[in-house]
Amino acid sequence: MDIICPHCKKCTRTENNPFRPFCSERCKLIDLGTWAEEGYSVPVPPDSVDEEDLDVDKRI
Repeated sequence: MDIICPHCKKCTRTENNPFRPFCSERCKLIDLGTWAEEGYSVPVPPDSVDEEDLDVDKRI
């Protein structure tokens, strides 16, 4: 089965690909780095976030 690499958009095969859904280890590591640097985020509806949860000083 052919898929498109989410990072470089190159067409790649899924069979015997240890890096799937990426085409290579490089694309996989770049994506991991983007997550680690908070380049991606999961959207949260504004009304589901409590202001007190965001205040780190009050929790410590």
